[in-house]
Amino acid sequence: MAAAAALARMELKGKAKPPSSQDAIRNQGRGAPGSGRIGRAHGARPSVSGVYFTCPLTGAVVRRDQKEKHLREAIQLYSSTDPVAASILEIHTFNKDREKVRVGVETVAKYLDNIYLHPEEEKYRKIKLQNKVFQERINCLEGAHNFFQAVGFETRTLPVPGQGKPQRSYYVLKEEMLTRLEDLKDYKEQLLSSEPVRPQLDRQLCIFKPSPEAARFELPDDFFNLTAEEIKREQRLRTEAVEKAAMLRTRAMREKEEQREMRKYNYTLLRVRFPDGYILQGTFYAREPVSVLYSFVREALRDDWLPFELLGPGGLKVTDENLAFNECGLVPSALLTLVWDTAVMSDIQASGQEQPASPLKPELLSRVQTLS
Repeated sequence: MAAAAALARMELKGKAKPPSSQDAIRNQGRGAPGSGRIGRAHGARPSVSGVYFTCPLTGAVVRRDQKEKHLREAIQLYSSTDPVAASILEIHTFNKDREKVRVGVETVAKYLDNIYLHPEEEKYRKIKLQNKVFQERINCLEGAHNFFQAVGFETRTLPVPGQGKPQRSYYVLKEEMLTRLEDLKDYKEQLLSSEPVRPQLDRQLCIFKPSPEAARFELPDDFFNLTAEEIKREQRLRTEAVEKAAMLRTRAMREKEEQREMRKYNYTLLRVRFPDGYILQGTFYAREPVSVLYSFVREALRDDWLPFELLGPGGLKVTDENLAFNECGLVPSALLTLVWDTAVMSDIQASGQEQPASPLKPELLSRVQTLS
């Protein structure tokens, strides 16, 4: 562990500390060489090509800026085989206000309940589209109209009772659906129990050979919340004030400012260096707990029961697995060092059991790359 900590310090010595966004903003204002956007040197090859997500409907891996488009296309394709299920996915996935979704879904469920419980009542089989409740709770939901059409409603223009010529638009349940009331009940239950479809962050797992460039990161713009224009604007407003106040801030104030800076990152690129020098790399949400990194490493091991610890930059132990990466300062990138439990490794060596050349799974080693 002491050796790993010393190695980490040696790598950092003589190299610039990965800048916080505040540092980058300040450097940009001073015309730092290679500064353009945070984390990217001019012409440098990025450490990862971008942030990617896996679509749970198709299994396709798509770039961050393409994930919603891909999801919409997948659901649209699904609607050709199961229009009811597709419209339910639309409602729960593309409406971001969860409270509005809850209220709207419960209102639709009430409409269907009334029909199921009172099929002989014609009034329950008609829904006036200009109705205030319908307009406020349902009309605003993307996918709601597709749902009504998919479960057997059709749009009709009907006269207003007692008013002669004036007409209004209604959703009217088709007569044939009265023989399929159990289907309506099933549709209602599906609507109430469904969850949003959320693309999963793809770790973009990579294995690298030992490299002196392990602590060097060049991040693409996907990793940052701020665009180049926003960075420039913030720099103009804040650089002068920051520099004037730097000498006056207390330690607590600096720590608070650093925490605020850390919250600017959505993602983090993490590398774990093994004792043999091989490097495991993956992409994570900045707000994910450290426990997911430990799981990520265990899944890459031949023997996932082997106890280990991770040392952060400077050799500090990363032991609280409940903390988020941004709370540990492990954003927007970091190199960590893996150390085995000394007692366990001594017992294994004393047993005379032959050990594999690398603790990593063979299928991962077959994909090893050179870090450049």
